[in-house]
Amino acid sequence: MEYILKTPVSKTDIAPLRAGDTVKLSGVVYTARDAAHKRLVELIDRGEPLPFELPGSAIYYVGPTPERPGEVIGSAGPTTSGRMDAYSPRLIALGQSVMIGKGRRSQTVKDAMVKYGAVYLAAVGGAGALMARCVKSVDIICWEDLGCEAVRRLVVEDMPLTVVIDTLGSDLYQLGPENYLNSLK
Repeated sequence: MEYILKTPVSKTDIAPLRAGDTVKLSGVVYTARDAAHKRLVELIDRGEPLPFELPGSAIYYVGPTPERPGEVIGSAGPTTSGRMDAYSPRLIALGQSVMIGKGRRSQTVKDAMVKYGAVYLAAVGGAGALMARCVKSVDIICWEDLGCEAVRRLVVEDMPLTVVIDTLGSDLYQLGPENYLNSLK
């Protein structure tokens, strides 16, 4: 199935999504990689406010390249999501609903997704130019010292994504090979 989602998302919005479904995501998406995730969790530990609201939020694991003249953003392909696994369960527990990246996630992250109702969506690796075309505006909202890893507020339109892990814990990285092997029997 294909779904149209607009951020911020509710639990009701993401509940019907299943591993393997496609999504066109529009609205505000925040960027954060591992250095920014570390700082987010440090703020939580100190009881300080976060730079954006977590409930219903989508975080894209990307460090975009500098834009060329006339562009809103440079190449914006996903980074490997496993580097955020140490931090993601804390953010999910506080209401983060959507994670966007590439690659497998740990069982701890999957367990948090099932417990709190979150989804993991994959952006196509190597297609940074395609992903950049979906970005309509960009603002750095904090930690400019992190360079490409600064937290940005993106406004996106029809970002093409695939549901990799749904709110039930079904994981396309496991289901895909299993389904293929079963088809050979």
